[in-house]
Formats: sequence, structure tokens, C-alpha cells
Amino acid sequence: MTNSVLDQERAVFLSARTVIGKTQVPAWPRAAKELNLVEVEVDWVRFSTLNHRTRAEQRAKIAQVGDSGLFTSDPLGPKAQQAQYGILCEQDGFRDLKQDLESRGQQEPAIVTADGVLINGNRRAAALRSLYKDDDRPAARYVQCLVLPADATPPELIDLETELQIARDFKQEYGWINEALLIEELFDRENKDFQRVASRMHREVSDVRSLYEKLQQVHQLVDLSAGARHHIDFNENESAFDELAKHIKNKQPSEAEAVRSVYFLGTLANVRYRKLRHLRRPDAATLVQKELEGDPTLNRLLSTASSGLPEPSEPDLLDEVLGNAAESAPLTSLLSLLAGKRPDESVDIGDGDTVGVSDILDSLGSAINAAADEAEEEQRDQTAQSTPLTRTDKAIAEFERAIAALPKARAFDGFDEAGMLERVKRLQKLIDGYSATAS
Repeated sequence: MTNSVLDQERAVFLSARTVIGKTQVPAWPRAAKELNLVEVEVDWVRFSTLNHRTRAEQRAKIAQVGDSGLFTSDPLGPKAQQAQYGILCEQDGFRDLKQDLESRGQQEPAIVTADGVLINGNRRAAALRSLYKDDDRPAARYVQCLVLPADATPPELIDLETELQIARDFKQEYGWINEALLIEELFDRENKDFQRVASRMHREVSDVRSLYEKLQQVHQLVDLSAGARHHIDFNENESAFDELAKHIKNKQPSEAEAVRSVYFLGTLANVRYRKLRHLRRPDAATLVQKELEGDPTLNRLLSTASSGLPEPSEPDLLDEVLGNAAESAPLTSLLSLLAGKRPDESVDIGDGDTVGVSDILDSLGSAINAAADEAEEEQRDQTAQSTPLTRTDKAIAEFERAIAALPKARAFDGFDEAGMLERVKRLQKLIDGYSATAS
């Protein structure tokens, strides 16, 4: 059976290529796993615009050029292919991959559909093409490919991609954002069953769920930005979104929104997640607001942001994204303003004065760091106050367990009764000493 979606002219060309070998592909979901190996020119194969490794980068590119159909209207056409090639060439490690291919050649075949669309090996093919076209390396002219059956279906291709990548390091190959986007797609396809997704990816359910949940936080921040920020912008902020998602999961809406707004603002201002974690508390937004009010420029910005809010009767993007709890949180208006601004823009803070967003974010970062330091110091004080009680509780619990174990211990001839008595006297001495100081 022939797949009607295939480019038949390209499929005929590929089927006519000389088969130079056959290879078993265990990741291919069908029982017949042996695929034909052929060699084609590297500028003939087409990059997959459905490649999950580049999904976040594609979203940013679409927003940049303002073309929602860039990768879908004509995925094999020159416009989509050139955009996808550019994304692949800009990924981390591309130069190292080119050097490796130049020195060792292609060590592992790519996998293509029956009409030559790369399902696996997109980066390698892009690196070979760059070597051949840009660096004039004739040895990189051809790419070896394993050819899938003509009736391969989209779900089979996704399953194949997933299986091929689970044996590799997702963090290096995908980045956590793209991995989470793949999980989200599989989650929708598998009837929103994390167990089924985890089974597909050979991962723990908790790992899959965690990636999905922190991606939802990124979605919210990107939605708030209304195009000013993109998913790929937050690929380096995994730890912050991980801690945020875990903390707010079972919290009251007011605390969840307070912590979320602080984490979002802190992420925009490049505050380290190790600092932000001190602000995982119900009054997080209040602590930060206090610091902002101490800075004249930021205080004016707070007033500007608050005065720019719509009337309560009007719909607000922040409410749509974060829920009705956003109305009462002290930093949500500021977050709404800054999330939608790029660092190279400016903000009107009233009376005709404008301040660059990059300068605002620097000052905001300093304010959030100061609030985090105050929260950390307060936590140290609270810990110091509670330490005697906590340790005494542990001592009581251990002594109760010791008393309960006495009958069994005394059943043995070798039990050291004198040693036990001596320890009890030491405890009594400590208690008497405390009583003297307390009175």
C-alpha cells in the first residue's frame, strides 16, 4: 500500500537507488525490522519539520518571521527547508559534530521516509551538507540512509523517533523544553495517561509528569509575553521551573500565584534559582514588593503597572493564564507589563520618563536577590529558634524507643544494666541543668 502523502516523484527516485546493504532497526515498531541502506546526495534529502528536537526553536522562528505556516504549509519547500536547516546549524554542538564527521566520516546511517524525509539523522545530514556546501569537502557529498516502508504512518514515525532517542542523552540531543514538548504531544495522543507515556519513553512516571508540569509553567510565561518571549528562551532555566512546579502543586491559589509571579519575574531578571528557592513562601510577593518600593525607579514602575490594569469588568490576559487569584497578587501587574517587553525596549514610567527594559531587569534582579537574602536570614533565625525543640523531640522519641526495647535486652545475660543506668543518670543531669537555667 502506497502512502498518498508521499511525494511520489521523490519516492520513485529513492526506490531506484542501489541498495548497498540491509540493517536491522530494533526501534522500528513493526515486526519486520530490516531496512534497505542506500546512498543519496546530501542536498537531496529533506529535513523533518516535525522533528521534536527543534520544536521550541521552530516556535521562536515562526514568531520572528510572523508566518504561522512556515513549517506546515509546504514542509518540503525551500522556505521551510532553509529555515529548518538554519535552526539545525545554530544548535549547540553543531561545530563539534562537523569536525567529527570530517575526521571520521558518517558512522551511523540516517533514517528517511520513502520519499527521503529525515526521521533520524537531521543534525548529521545538516552537518554533512554544511561541510559539502560551505567548506567544500567533496567527501561529504553523500549521506547513507535506511529507507522506511512507503506506508509508514505518522504515529509510527513518532514512536520510532522516541525509541531512537531514549537510548541517548535527551538533555544533549533535545534540551528539556523539546523533550517536554514531545511528552506533551504523546500525553495528548495516549489519552492523557502518564503511565502510557512513560512506558513509551522508558522513563519513570514521575520523571515524565515532572517534565510535563514544569512545561505548563513555561507555557504560562510565554503566553503572558504575547510573543515577546519564546519557549526556547527558557531552556537554561529548568531548575527554576522544576522547583516552581513542585512547590505550587498543592498550595492555596494565593500562595501559588505569589510564588509564581516572583519566580517568573526572577527568571526574566536572570536571578539564580538557588536564590529564588528562599522565596517559596506565602509572603514572597510582599517581600519583593517591599524591596521594589525602596527603589525610586522601580516604585514608579509599580505605580505605572498598577494604573495600566484594565477595569475589573474587563477580561485580562493575566487572569486568563493564571486564574482569578491574579487580581489580588501584588506583583501580577508588574509581571504582566514586563513579560510583554523585550530587553531592547523601553517602558514609560510616567511624566514622560522612559527606562530601558534591560536596566529595569537589572534593578529588579537586585531587588529580588535582596528579598531572597532577607528571607534566607529569617529562615536561619527561625531554624535557630526551633532547633532546641526539634532536637529535644528527637531525644524523647529515641529514649521512648530505648525503654520499649529494655525487656527484650534484659532477657540476655550479657545486657549491661550498669551501663544503661549510667546513661540515664547523664540524661537526668542534663535535664537538671536545663531546669536550673530555665528557673
